[in-house]
Amino acid sequence: MTFLLPALVFGGILVGLAAALTIAERLLVNYGVCRIDINDGDRELEVDGGQSLLSALNESKVFIPSACGGRGSCGYCKATVLEGGGPLLPTEAPFLTRAEIRSGVRLACQVKVREDIRIKIPEDFLNVKQFAATVSSMKMLTHDMVEATFALDDPAEMEARAGQYIQITAPSPEGPVQRAYSISSPPSDSGHVQIVVRLVPEGIGSTYVHGLEKGEQVTFTGPYGEFRLNEDPEVEVICVGGGSGMAPIKNVVHTVLERWPERKCWLFFGCRGASDVFYLEEFEELARKHPNFRVVYALSAPEEGDDWAGETGFIHISLDKHLEGADPSRQAFLCGPPPMIEAVMGVLETKGLRDENIFYDKF
Repeated sequence: MTFLLPALVFGGILVGLAAALTIAERLLVNYGVCRIDINDGDRELEVDGGQSLLSALNESKVFIPSACGGRGSCGYCKATVLEGGGPLLPTEAPFLTRAEIRSGVRLACQVKVREDIRIKIPEDFLNVKQFAATVSSMKMLTHDMVEATFALDDPAEMEARAGQYIQITAPSPEGPVQRAYSISSPPSDSGHVQIVVRLVPEGIGSTYVHGLEKGEQVTFTGPYGEFRLNEDPEVEVICVGGGSGMAPIKNVVHTVLERWPERKCWLFFGCRGASDVFYLEEFEELARKHPNFRVVYALSAPEEGDDWAGETGFIHISLDKHLEGADPSRQAFLCGPPPMIEAVMGVLETKGLRDENIFYDKF
């Protein structure tokens, strides 16, 4: 206790000084209008200097991923700064690899716009829009999993690829924050966006989504994501998911079967117990209509009394058992917890899949 009070006082002084310097900079320093050049002239912006690069981009309707609201704690808002932006800050380094640091990658929320800046971001980000939508339905899938469907109001349609995601704006005690959720509805339904969300105890985004009611208004940006479905109908598609990782997997499966009804496609999905199973009947009906679509669910921890005649064990074991031969042209889409992703990746490697043909989201 002898040293605790002085340490707390000193820490409070540092925080106060930092806040005072930030306020003083905003009030006393006028950086004027600064220019942001995006992707060598693809988009040129004029913004008020002194704000963060992330804020400046958002105000100009250029949206890049950010889950923490610009607090520097998520590491998602990466952009390559070619000129301007100042030196790399200690708050950024933990989120960047050495290769990213060498190439000028920065966290947009930590870069201050004090001069003209040239940046590079993925081309897809220039097509991201902000959407206003209305909750059209809420459906509980399990005790902690909800399917939320939004009807798009403005704009009224979204152009998205299979497997992409949106970022919903959710309220929090510290102000609005963004949370990413994969789109489960197929791109063909351009007037709606559907997501599947597991309730996380004290989770800001999941609590907000689970509390939505039909008719409420929501705001989100999108689409984001790097999933790219091969357009060649001869390429076999393998989808593997677990828990709320169902959303992008469902999206990919429906896209494949809508566009190429005869295309070979697998769905492997892992649940803990029978009470966690959802969408199985829907997929089994699709499998009856599409002979080249195969569905395998497996329970990793079935409980006594579970009415389950399907497979048991971890889903990567089922994948290894059913997927025959080595075919490097196959394409795989994975979404689930990191241990599942790593185990499935190991199996896919033995099946001859190349890294560039494997897309995954960990959560």
